[in-house]
Amino acid sequence: MSIIYDGEAGVAKHLRVYAMREGFEGMAYRLGVDVGGTFTDLLLINEKDGSTHTAKVPSTPEDSSIGVFNGIRRVCSAANVDPSVITHVMHGTTVATNTVITNSGARVGLVTTKGYRQVLQIARSFVPGGLGGWVIFNKTDPLAPLELTIEADERMSAKGEVVRELNESKLEKDLQVLKGKGVEALTVSLINSYADGSHERQVRDVAEKVLPDIPISISSEVIPEMQEYERTETTVVNSYIRPIVSKYIRNMHTELTKQMKDVQLHILRSDGGLYSVEAAENTPVNMLMSGPAGGVAGAIWIAAKGGYKDLLTFDMGGTSTDVALVQNGAPSKRRETRVADVTVRASSIDVRTVGAGGGSIAYVPELTKALRVGPQSAGATPGPAAYGTGGEEPTVTDANVVLGYLPSDVLLGGDMKIDVDLAIKAVQKVADGMDLELMAAAEGIYNIVNENMFGALRLVSVEQGHDPRDFALIAFGGAGPLHANALAKLMGSWPVIVPPGPGVLCAYGDATTRLRDEASRSFIRTFPNTNDKEVAGVLGELAETAAKALDEEGVPRKDQTTTFEIDVRYHGQGLVLTIDTTPAKVAKGVLADVAKRFDKIHEQMFTFALEHDQELVNLRAIVQGKPTSVKATVLARGRGEPKDAVIQKTKIFADGKTRNATIYDRAKLKAGHKIPGPAIVMEMDATTLILPDHYGSVDDVGNILIRPVS
Repeated sequence: MSIIYDGEAGVAKHLRVYAMREGFEGMAYRLGVDVGGTFTDLLLINEKDGSTHTAKVPSTPEDSSIGVFNGIRRVCSAANVDPSVITHVMHGTTVATNTVITNSGARVGLVTTKGYRQVLQIARSFVPGGLGGWVIFNKTDPLAPLELTIEADERMSAKGEVVRELNESKLEKDLQVLKGKGVEALTVSLINSYADGSHERQVRDVAEKVLPDIPISISSEVIPEMQEYERTETTVVNSYIRPIVSKYIRNMHTELTKQMKDVQLHILRSDGGLYSVEAAENTPVNMLMSGPAGGVAGAIWIAAKGGYKDLLTFDMGGTSTDVALVQNGAPSKRRETRVADVTVRASSIDVRTVGAGGGSIAYVPELTKALRVGPQSAGATPGPAAYGTGGEEPTVTDANVVLGYLPSDVLLGGDMKIDVDLAIKAVQKVADGMDLELMAAAEGIYNIVNENMFGALRLVSVEQGHDPRDFALIAFGGAGPLHANALAKLMGSWPVIVPPGPGVLCAYGDATTRLRDEASRSFIRTFPNTNDKEVAGVLGELAETAAKALDEEGVPRKDQTTTFEIDVRYHGQGLVLTIDTTPAKVAKGVLADVAKRFDKIHEQMFTFALEHDQELVNLRAIVQGKPTSVKATVLARGRGEPKDAVIQKTKIFADGKTRNATIYDRAKLKAGHKIPGPAIVMEMDATTLILPDHYGSVDDVGNILIRPVS
């Protein structure tokens, strides 16, 4: 770290003196931090009046905490506050995801029930890649290899009854063998442990004596649900990432405490909620999609301020693009989270990711001579050629510079310069490779990356039974507003919403989301073989379990809200759909409503419903704390074209020809202003492109709404 203090006592004294001198006593701030592949975004919120300050700094992939603390210094300097007044830090991080992607996790040992040693090798008979996928599919090795898997001599029935007691003496000998093989984390996943986890707890007790210094994850606590392969895989992934994630979170918490005294650190979950440091260390599998979830949460928050609840979210950063669907203010969820070749059973916002970002590299294969863009990325290092930091390959950012969409001195308030000559030199490689004019090659890069992102948006809309024309497209991330207008033309999704500070919107999501915990249980019953009272009783028990976790975080019961999820399928089928409901509906009798909604959703997604009995599979309770109060800035009123916001005239290349365009300063826009296209709107963290035959209007909270000229 670049900040060094002479002992904790000196730090405390310095902070108290500074706070008294500057009048900060009694003030409290919350900080949202989102670490991306290229940039780290921060949002500082004054809890007293809801005012905010933002900062954006380059990420530091070698140690992401360095970028975090660089950002903290910058945002605190901009707000003229000392870090000691920050009481809560909400952090979205890609540490867990990157650990899986880079295969840098722990050496995991696995304990299964006797006869189930090959559970990960057998897996599920799914081969990606279409009809011919089996020809080229190379199955990756399990994260807990067979040579590190041992069998426990025990057996529990599906009803939670002991069939065979655990043989502890044999287990202890086998664990000694694992110890000699250098395991760094241990997973315990026994058959039917979702019904009764007592044998898993016994195994843990024995393992803690033999392997006292390694983390142990048991499936009945990580995910107490049926289907042994999914439960085992999820718990193994939890063990695989646990040492690295725990170390990162622990070090982050320690350093934050040094600078901020009594600060509370919370980590963003994949489902858009927050959980405590202890919970994040114990079950990091729930944070695999932590980064993208923050952007969706921020998009929902700012869009609601402008009156929009049905959204397609479009988060384009330097390395990748994340998209999701939001209906009536709630994001689509899924019970499976996939990272690389690993699929885990954990609640997450249904975010689809494509390797298309500002740093995506364009190239022309020698064999086909067909232009390709991504998924390879220049990332933060060396970055696009236009950044002048050593990158030489043509990227999407370089194409935007060549086309005139990204003028000089627009990133990070001018801290990062744009070198047009280097961008031209890079894109010229594509032009030469395809025997095209420079501008045609640059526009080809722009169009192809848009088509790649269009495919991802179709996955969350059309392929889920939704018409994208019924949704607004909200664009954020550093590169999103440059491509959103073109994507909306492909999707038919209007208006395009470009929120204020789109480049740091993920940090808004981190800072405005709520503490969250959940408890689940497999509960296999056909609807005729259960009743509302029995279901309500189980849901009530789960709600109490989840509420206790928030109690420990100091969230009073009056500030807690509860919702329920019920996994349902047709009897005799494997496909499960999740139906959400509320305590009020459960109290009135929930089964009839759930059955009706299940049939409706099934018909929407698959065009038909069956007359078979519905069957309950899993019950889940979700408890959340009170949301953070953040004020959206209300702009002063203006009218007509914002002539005072004009910076200069420029030329851009769009739709095959050069056009005159105007560059605007977003900070000078007022509510009611209309911006005719073609136009470029500049701000500290992002640049917005309005294409010809379109216009942008500014709403009361500062959103730019882009629509076609009628």
